[in-house]
Amino acid sequence: MRTFLTVIVTALLTSMGWFVAVKAGFVGPAPETAQAEAAAPETIEPNPIHDGEVSVAEAGLDRRDTLRLDPDADPQTRAANSIEIGPAGLAVPVAGVSPEALVDTFTQARAGGARRHDAIDIMAPRGTPVISASAGVIEKLYFSEGGGGISAYVRSNDKRWIYYYAHLDAYADGLKEGQRIGIGDPIGTVGSTGNAAADAPHLHFAIHRMEPEEGWWEGRPVNPYPLLAGSDAAG
Repeated sequence: MRTFLTVIVTALLTSMGWFVAVKAGFVGPAPETAQAEAAAPETIEPNPIHDGEVSVAEAGLDRRDTLRLDPDADPQTRAANSIEIGPAGLAVPVAGVSPEALVDTFTQARAGGARRHDAIDIMAPRGTPVISASAGVIEKLYFSEGGGGISAYVRSNDKRWIYYYAHLDAYADGLKEGQRIGIGDPIGTVGSTGNAAADAPHLHFAIHRMEPEEGWWEGRPVNPYPLLAGSDAAG
């Protein structure tokens, strides 16, 4: 009987000793547990594609969907705040309109909210000269009754950009596809052809970033406003 009691007391004392040791930190977890805790992945901070503080070079730009700054580009490229790289040195494509008079309508809704504008509208009296924003080649002269009306697509000399001029009232005399033009050369005149309101003549001006093999109707829109006005895009 005494032996049995001795065994019971010894077991109780041993259990209490282990309990106290664990609580006091003298005994740690098994090596496998410690290794598993040490191997826990680190938290990765998000890396935004566009940074409002970015104003030069390529920092903060998405390299999967953005052209790199290239000294051989024609025209040369620049990085405007919070947007993709775009062509630099553009002229405002409506005669007599200053950069300060431009309004950023790139993100405005169109077609009852079904799509984004992806261009800017430059308001001006009907018949105001529309000029080339950059040097390039007239790639397509096109008419769309339910779209841009009388329109022109000009591809940059390096084939990386398309400049789209729409709702023209008429083309400049002698304008033809394949014609090489310089910055400031006449494209046509401001109008309201296509789906534009007759009482609000304007130039619908868009820029598309292109791959050299893409057709004039393809590409990805880039906001012209910061490139023309030298300002950040509207929030």
